Amino acid sequence: MTHIQNTNSQYNLAPFCKKIDRKSNRVGIVDHFDDPSVQRSMALDLALIDTYDQELQSLELYIARSAKAYDANTYYRLRSVPGIGKILALVILYEVHDIERFAKVGNFLSYARLVKCAKESAGKRYGTSGGKIGNVHLRWAFGEAACLFLRNNPEGKRLHEKLVKKHGKAKALSILAQKLGRAVYFMLKRKQAFDMNRFFSR
Repeated sequence: MTHIQNTNSQYNLAPFCKKIDRKSNRVGIVDHFDDPSVQRSMALDLALIDTYDQELQSLELYIARSAKAYDANTYYRLRSVPGIGKILALVILYEVHDIERFAKVGNFLSYARLVKCAKESAGKRYGTSGGKIGNVHLRWAFGEAACLFLRNNPEGKRLHEKLVKKHGKAKALSILAQKLGRAVYFMLKRKQAFDMNRFFSR
């Protein structure tokens, strides 16, 4: 897809009207170019994308079935969180493995890179450190979940707007990701599904 986009830019052509990650938006891409050699190159790219789409769909189905056999209850609890779909649920499921590994919510948030470690000496605090300590995959998953949580979620958008006014856009999403991480920790500890009312009451 990147090669198609770059080729389009190199020939100084108008950008594609729609995102080409969706198959329905890739119709007519070959004819978008005049040079027969470029058309052939684009046709090859599209054939590769179609093949990858099929293989990835098959692989995702296999992994999802394996996850359900591994721990179906936890998988479905994770799916109950707005913004956590199949892929993010799988990432969190396998990266957390067993929530009982974390004695406190702070341990979990630190492991997921959702909070920074305090830098202390002789009882005095000197800022934070260890921003790269922890699980990068969980940090990514909760960051993505925070963005997706806002879709079709008026209450979530209102909360985000308040956070943006107080902390700025980037920090607001980080706070929302941390809040989701905290909710997931207690969900898995208590073996409960996501509760929207409880989420916004804290």
